[in-house]
Amino acid sequence: MLLGKIKKKALELTDGLELVDFGFALPYTWVLVEGEKGKALGVAMTLPEEVQRYTNSISEPSLEAFIKKADSLNVIERTLGLAAINAVSQYHIDLSGAEWVDVLEILPEDAGNVALVGNMPPLAKALRERGYELYVFERNPKLWDKDTYSDALEYYLLPEMDAVIASATCLVNGTIDMLIDRAKRAKLFVLTGPTGQLLPEFLKGTRVTHLAAMKVVNFQKALLGLKLGSFRGFERGNRKYVVEVP
Repeated sequence: MLLGKIKKKALELTDGLELVDFGFALPYTWVLVEGEKGKALGVAMTLPEEVQRYTNSISEPSLEAFIKKADSLNVIERTLGLAAINAVSQYHIDLSGAEWVDVLEILPEDAGNVALVGNMPPLAKALRERGYELYVFERNPKLWDKDTYSDALEYYLLPEMDAVIASATCLVNGTIDMLIDRAKRAKLFVLTGPTGQLLPEFLKGTRVTHLAAMKVVNFQKALLGLKLGSFRGFERGNRKYVVEVP
């Protein structure tokens, strides 16, 4: 499991970092850390449809305790673990070479067959308006529409895709390994959304080529939005960026 490998790398970067605050909440679970260089906020989308039992084996919260559970079969533990990994990543990430653009800007005009893993209506609409041959996959039936395929078809169709834009929630629901394995033809593989705040080095050697995420630039606005359960409130404290995976 890729998350198992990522958590080991993240644990090596926790020295000097303190867990300041956290919350398992909607729409995002979040972890706030602080070190000599200041604060960093990591998030992971909360997937209530994946929760079977509201239990948690973590009795004494800490940064390390959360990260160690990043590949847990318990989705609550896994979500907290990924948010903690993202907090560590955001503390250490170097964005001097990042492009401060939306994911749309890195997709070439001749991209061919494009897979959008996770139905993100505004992005799907923009891609269709630009004329891409788009295949939208979604796991949650509540987010299906007439142009959406069940994620059960990803296994069959991903090998035919030339580019993949995947919601980074595939890290939370545990499908990232299958997506990477099946997207054998894709020259562009982007993990997008706030959940994709990982250090790009963590994905070196995989088929992932880019991370399109958000950097918190106003902690007060971002945290208030998270505590109020507001995506827009959280987004107002952020700036979108795209980085390449080495």
